Amino acid sequence: MPVKKPLPGDLEPIETASRDEISALQLERLKWSVRHTYDNVEPYRAKCIEKGVHPDDLKCLADLAKFPFMTKTDLRDHYPFGLFAVPRQKLARLHASSGTTGKPVVVGYTRNDIDNWANLVARSLRAAGVRPGDMVHNAYGYGMFTGGLGAHFGIERAGCIAVPMSGGQTEKQVQQILDFKPDAIMVTPSYSLVIAEEFEKQGIAPEDISLKVGIFGAEPWGEGMRAEIESKLGIDAIDIYGLTEVMGPGVANECIETKDGPVIWEDHFYPEIINPETGEVVADGEEGELVFTSLTKEAFPVIRYRTRDLTRLLPPTARAFRRIGKITGRSDDMLIVRGVNVFPTQIEEQILRDKRLSGNYQILLTRDGHLDNVEIRCETQHELIGKLSAADVQQIAKELQHRIKTIVGISTKITVMEFDSIPRTQVGKARRVLDERPKQL
Repeated sequence: MPVKKPLPGDLEPIETASRDEISALQLERLKWSVRHTYDNVEPYRAKCIEKGVHPDDLKCLADLAKFPFMTKTDLRDHYPFGLFAVPRQKLARLHASSGTTGKPVVVGYTRNDIDNWANLVARSLRAAGVRPGDMVHNAYGYGMFTGGLGAHFGIERAGCIAVPMSGGQTEKQVQQILDFKPDAIMVTPSYSLVIAEEFEKQGIAPEDISLKVGIFGAEPWGEGMRAEIESKLGIDAIDIYGLTEVMGPGVANECIETKDGPVIWEDHFYPEIINPETGEVVADGEEGELVFTSLTKEAFPVIRYRTRDLTRLLPPTARAFRRIGKITGRSDDMLIVRGVNVFPTQIEEQILRDKRLSGNYQILLTRDGHLDNVEIRCETQHELIGKLSAADVQQIAKELQHRIKTIVGISTKITVMEFDSIPRTQVGKARRVLDERPKQL
């Protein structure tokens, strides 16, 4: 399909600036952000005093490594407003995480923060090939989750037509896409496959779907999932990156002309990669944990926030800013199975190497005495319903079991199921891991 490459007027000057220009802007904004946080966020100031650092110590970008990290624990310990840097009267909006693993993370925005956020999502849409006048079907959840409204304001700021569908009601999602004929969709990758399955059930071929591009985020997904989505929907699948604590969607976004990893909008977010064990900064190109410092946020600045996302910094290609590699997993999502570190995306990659299997799967973890057991539940494609023999299914399972043992390094039980056997996510992120092992005391 034809790729919409940017015209000279499509890019902001900073997107083609020199590295020296970008670094100078970053240092100026970094000094402001660290000072703003130190002066107005008492818990972070206390951390700095304990570590013996002061905003005046920030002379160059490398000096940021002297400052303490922020973590999700800090945010929960000071729930709900303890890390805000402006008085309540200056807030324009609040968002929050789901809080499924503890107290939710609550973040706030001034009107200027909302304005910057809309501009960055609009920039992300342009990078994805979306242009003014295009219609964008927004299937991210609205409400306290940052995805829906974050995307919505950016769609409008980009001069596009927003379809605020939110998540769920899959048949209605498909009907609206057929009726309205949008050019783009914003949705989680797992739910996009649910939508694609509904098109298949209705006998609608990818070439008959109006969508040209999809912008997918909120959960890790690999190249196998990209190929699956592009094949089933007939679109370019583009990766958008963001997280509630740092802003929401639009911290980084892939460019449609390269599709080689999300470009970090470095004029608003300063990235570092650290060794997750030692906290030491590692060189560009080395894998580690992604850390972000906000450069322009007023209400809820973050300094050296540990995202727990594992990736690496890559050199610029389509824009002047650096990129991040595909997120290989989150350090807090890592599974330890019989002493082997495993990420769900590693399992997903092996499943999707077999074109007979779909992208819907579950990993069930149990324990027999002191030994971990792993069952991988996966499904065959919709078009194979009733067409595979028991021997075919057994062979698929045997091949997948061998690949996982060879590549990932763990022994598994493989259960190959017929299409639509695994529960689908209707709103939010797919639940891929069912860990039923007894909790360690």
